[in-house]
Amino acid sequence: MKVIYKITYPNGKIYVGKDLTDSINYFGSADDKLIEKDFTREQRRDITIRKEILWESETATDKEVSQKEVEYINAFKSNAPAIGYNQWPKFKV
Repeated sequence: MKVIYKITYPNGKIYVGKDLTDSINYFGSADDKLIEKDFTREQRRDITIRKEILWESETATDKEVSQKEVEYINAFKSNAPAIGYNQWPKFKV
């Protein structure tokens, strides 16, 4: 199963990604340094992160999944710095 997921951090910011293996333990490749800036050391001591599956397919090609990922990034605006942690595609105001 291939999936598109949305990660929501305690500050409300999101990250949208894809997983071509549907691993329950995969939480994306968002930039650690970018996320760390938004949380104090104390806040990092107890953190809850939510992962939601937005879309899934058993038959989609990797290319189709990548296209779907970009659609969801744009739909959620998770590439806008005030909204999320996706850095690609670049957010256009």
